[in-house]
Amino acid sequence: MYDYTGWIVEAAAGRDKGGVFCVVGVDQERSMLLLADGKRRKVANPKVKKLGHVLPLTDMEHPFDHPTIQGLKRGTPLSDRALRRALAAFKEGNTLGER
Repeated sequence: MYDYTGWIVEAAAGRDKGGVFCVVGVDQERSMLLLADGKRRKVANPKVKKLGHVLPLTDMEHPFDHPTIQGLKRGTPLSDRALRRALAAFKEGNTLGER
């Protein structure tokens, strides 16, 4: 499975539908994404979702260039506060209705 770590996604199914999350890891065995937003879902206890239940807001062609996300891709430990700030910066720069 491809490494989606660092992608910003929107939940398309479940009780968190419409929520914006960052992919903090990938469960290779079950082909699931580990999602966190730093508030409801902490980095220490990420949400597990199937790939088909999220809509990518960033990808390889259009990455979100933020120091926190770059650190996550390199394997640097991530704090919930830093993740919240990165997602807030993403939301300020992008309108979720326009993709």
